[in-house]
Formats: sequence, C-alpha cells, structure tokens
Amino acid sequence: MKFYLDNMTCGGCARTVSRVIQSIDAGASIATDPSTRLVRIQTSAPEEDIASALREAGFPPRSK
Repeated sequence: MKFYLDNMTCGGCARTVSRVIQSIDAGASIATDPSTRLVRIQTSAPEEDIASALREAGFPPRSK
C-alpha cells in the first residue's frame, strides 16, 4: 500500500512514521521518502489500521 503524508517533511518524521507502522506490524517492510512525502508499506495489517495509527500520530494519510 502507498500513502502520501503531507506532514512527513524530514528524516525525523520518516522515523516516527516507521515506528508507528511497526507498532501495528513489527514485520512490515517500509520505504519512506520525505522529499515526495510518500511511504510504501508491505504488510499483512489492514490498510485502515495503518491509516488510523498514522492519523493518531499526526500524519493523516492520503491514498496514492
């Protein structure tokens, strides 16, 4: 799945986003790109669970 995160603007944000996703699925494969604000995730967790956790952390996602 892919999300566009308007608030992910730096490496620190990307690390936070990764930690949030890993709190839902510790085995998720995550690729973040703050310059394009895109995060790609390979996970077995439901998309809504990931989106909800990102919203709660201050990174409301838009599907890409």
